[in-house]
Amino acid sequence: MGLEESLAEFLEDGDDWERKKTSVDGVFILKLPEYKGNPPRLAIELNPTDSSGNPTKKRGLMMFNAGELEEYREMIGEEGLDGLMETIMQVNPEKGEKKTPEEGKEDVIEI
Repeated sequence: MGLEESLAEFLEDGDDWERKKTSVDGVFILKLPEYKGNPPRLAIELNPTDSSGNPTKKRGLMMFNAGELEEYREMIGEEGLDGLMETIMQVNPEKGEKKTPEEGKEDVIEI
């Protein structure tokens, strides 16, 4: 069975929100349910995987058409993204490290 036939069968017979692995690690096909008059459809989902090939995030990055794919490629290729990520990693606390607020210095949002 070819790719088109496999995808058509998944669109027809797959469960709503069902995720199928592909032969490319981290690339999944997601079946979306009917929504606001749009028929059920498929999307590409990019989601990092663990050592067993299972997604590590509840939802990854979803794309529905070639235009979205191209936009994401351009954004990910942006030169400043590497520097931004390095700075975020420096600013963020280590995983499991919890900051306790100073006593009496609670941050309150005035409404």
